[in-house]
Amino acid sequence: MTRRLAALAVATLGFAGCTESGPREDSKVLRADERAVVASVTDGDTIRLRDGRRVRLVQIDAPEVNGRAECGGQEAAAALRRELSPGTRVQLEHELTATAVDDFDRLLRYVYVGDTNLNAWMVEHGHAAPYFYDGQRGRFAAQLERSARQARTSKAGFWRHCPNATLNASRGVNTGPLLRAH
Repeated sequence: MTRRLAALAVATLGFAGCTESGPREDSKVLRADERAVVASVTDGDTIRLRDGRRVRLVQIDAPEVNGRAECGGQEAAAALRRELSPGTRVQLEHELTATAVDDFDRLLRYVYVGDTNLNAWMVEHGHAAPYFYDGQRGRFAAQLERSARQARTSKAGFWRHCPNATLNASRGVNTGPLLRAH
């Protein structure tokens, strides 16, 4: 009986305050770990949750799709959409070296589907690159840099189709302007 109560307490504390119903005044409260449901994918590094909050995948940067559209942006967004269709249950994890929320009121989180860290997955497949805002290297920094070098070497994702792509983790991804077919 004691083990059951302990397990129940851990499960309850682990997800206390996490809801899927709607935004709450304390929705920006820092939680180390929480579950959520995806409503939509905005681009290759931003998603919207069913409760209305937006999440920026922390420690990575994907090419832009709007405004200053970049080479590989649409492909990055499509890749993330394939992994995170509406209704997908995800686990969000805070990076302790980063702020909890960015200047655009987005949560900064690692996003997991099962055991897959989608932030790392996007870099491994050449749809994003490491980005350490203000030099804040998180716990997966070395892995993200290795994965980016491997993706570039193997010409995965935008590394194949964007000849101007550069890798600089302190400045974010730069793939160059969107290339249009003639």
